[in-house]
Amino acid sequence: MAVLPGSPPIDIVMKRSARARRFSLRVSRLDGRVTLTLPARARESEAVRFLHAQEGWLRQTLSEMPETAGEAVRIGTLLPVEGRLLRLESATGRSVRVEDERLLVPGDPAQAGARVAAWLKVLARDRLARDSAHFAGLVGRSYSRLTLRDTRSRWGSCAPDGALMYSWRLILAPPSVLSYVAAHEVAHLVEMNHSAAYWAIVTRICPGWKRERAWLRSEGQALHRWRFGD
Repeated sequence: MAVLPGSPPIDIVMKRSARARRFSLRVSRLDGRVTLTLPARARESEAVRFLHAQEGWLRQTLSEMPETAGEAVRIGTLLPVEGRLLRLESATGRSVRVEDERLLVPGDPAQAGARVAAWLKVLARDRLARDSAHFAGLVGRSYSRLTLRDTRSRWGSCAPDGALMYSWRLILAPPSVLSYVAAHEVAHLVEMNHSAAYWAIVTRICPGWKRERAWLRSEGQALHRWRFGD
């Protein structure tokens, strides 16, 4: 087993084959498992270089995979919102809202998952825009736009034109974790790499980033378990 570092890291099953004449990557459509097949005499260092060369394709492929498993969000579900467990309950009124330890969801109970997803996306945009603006101010740069996706292969990205992209599921994580991802991407407005200079920027604007990154690596995949029916 190997791990392709990044946000999030990707587990890679490495398999040698006497019949293989070249490196090949396969992504299972059943469970998203990634397998790298190596010729029998190939060096692992060569395999690692191949893996890094294919990282863009691999992350894009994983992000486009349909969600096939997980737990459906419905009335009665105990759902993390900003790291806090809330129980979904039917309610009157027009808007989804938090009261005590409850997430009150008006309307047809059969549509509760979709309504909660829409509410979470609005909340995620608000929090990510706030934190991105804060960190952008600290580094003296500005971003061009902010978009949300439901990506499996990464929590965020920063394009050369200053466009930021985030997974809206970060709103399920503790606020400090969401802030770390915002800081991570905003730092790329200055350094479009992961050099020592880049990490120095992250450390300056988000001193606790190692703790938050560790949380994402150990707990982050659980954020994808929830199916909202949207």
